[in-house]
Order: sequence, then structure tokens, then C-alpha cells
Amino acid sequence: MIVKALRQEINGLLIIDKPLGFSSNQALSKIKWLYNPKKAGHTGTLDPLATGLLPVCLGEATKFSSYLFDANKTYEASIKLGFTSSTGDAEGSLTELNIDTFPNKTQVVNALESFHGAIEQTPPMHSALKHDGKPLYQYAREGIEIPRKKRIVKILSIRLINLEKNELIIEVDCSKGTYIRTLAEDIGKKLNVGGYLIGLRRTVVGSLSIDNAVSLDSIEESSGEDRLSFINPIDGFLNNFDPLIVNNDEANAIKDGKIVHKKEVLNDIYRLYTQENIFIGLAEGDTNGNLKVKRLMAI
Repeated sequence: MIVKALRQEINGLLIIDKPLGFSSNQALSKIKWLYNPKKAGHTGTLDPLATGLLPVCLGEATKFSSYLFDANKTYEASIKLGFTSSTGDAEGSLTELNIDTFPNKTQVVNALESFHGAIEQTPPMHSALKHDGKPLYQYAREGIEIPRKKRIVKILSIRLINLEKNELIIEVDCSKGTYIRTLAEDIGKKLNVGGYLIGLRRTVVGSLSIDNAVSLDSIEESSGEDRLSFINPIDGFLNNFDPLIVNNDEANAIKDGKIVHKKEVLNDIYRLYTQENIFIGLAEGDTNGNLKVKRLMAI
């Protein structure tokens, strides 16, 4: 008889540097195998050809994962001009446009500036966006084109890092739901030379940075306390919300789903802490000083 290992009560956040060739779900499966947590989930898909920041929530952290899903992201993208791709990236069939003269730095910078702010994007067919419960990329593999509605996304900043002949590297700070491969194609169209994505690295998710990420290999090579040391506290990725200390009576009332009145509360979301500085969850205040729970720790 095969005895399954007991799931571990592990709560916190892993900041993973996803390697090339791994899907986000493959990286998540590796984490599950390494830690055996009761719950685990990643907070935003990266394609196998993309690398970089992949936050993975463990245990109670999964309750707060939506705040990372909804956070702004920063990417470093490499784009090759003079070609189009059937998928918008290096996995697709390429068509060379036989361009004689490629744009210079000034022309590229001016083109990039036109994408700053709110823009419309049509989600690519080769994406995980679902139609009737099925990812679009599955329809694309079957040669089926599904009509997609345009969506509004925000490009908070976009800048040129490097330009060499017909290859450029850009840094993009954008809202959730932005398709960088679509942006790469649109930049190529704007420059009248075509373009497709040849490399992508996510460097920032909300307040999390790739500088603090750890590789899957480093986790696998560690053991015991060293492995657990890679796990970050849950409230660490919620630091865009102001902290608020509640007394024991207020904490118990909030845990019971009751509204608590605190005069210092504004119309905002707060990180709640006990008087012993233990994080217990998030609550939302209103202009009358009322505080109501949004997400609560079970531990």
C-alpha cells in the first residue's frame, strides 16, 4: 500500500525566478513537490519562453493572491523587427518583410511614446484566455479563430533600453492583462516594419522585485530550515496598505464578521495587526470610521 505524505501547514510567499522552458504550472508543480503544502497557487501566468518573477502563494497566502493578480507588472521585452509571427512570438511561423532601412533610435523612441497611457489591445489567439471554458491557444492549434473583444490596458511607462540594427529591448510598466506579445506586434506595425517578441522577462509584480527572487534549483538544493527560509511573510506583499493595530476585543469582533468603529480609519484598505504585532488580515474602512473585514487569516 502506498502511503501519501501528509500535507504541510506552510503559509507565506515564494518569490520565484521562473526559468526558461518551464510553464507557470510546471514551476508550481515543482514547488508543491518540494514543500508539499496544503494549498499553493501562482499569481499570474508566464509563458514557457518567458522568464522572471513568479510569485507563489502557500497556505493562507492564497487568500490574498488576488492583490498580486491585480498588481501592475514590469517586463523587459526583446523585439525583432522586419518579421511577423503567426503567434506574435518566436514559437510561430515567421514571415520576413524584406525591409531595407530600419528605424533609428529617435523614430523608435517616438513610436514607443505613442503607446504610453490607456491603449486598446485584442487578446492574441495564442493565449490562455478562455472561451467556453477552453483556452484560446487550443482553438488556435485546431485552426479555429475565435472573435475577441478589444480591452483597455494601461502602459504606465515604456522606454528603450537598447537598439541594435533590427532588434530592440524595451522596459514596460503596465497594468494587469497587458499582452506584451501584442504590444511587440503593435510596435512593429507603428514603425511600419513588422515585429515579434523574441524574449520576455518579468522583473516586478506590485512591490515585489526580481532582485529578491530565488531559483527553483536553489530551493531544490536546500533542505530543512534553509528551504523554509525562502518563504516570505504574507503581509510583506501587502505593504501598499497602511498597517492598523486593533485591540483584542476589536480583533475578536472582526473575526466574528462584525463592524468595528475606529476614529482614525479612512475610506481605505488596512493591514490589521494584533497588539502583539501578529498579522490577522485585511479590512476596509469607510468615511464614517467603520472597519469591515475583507480577508482574514485562519491561523
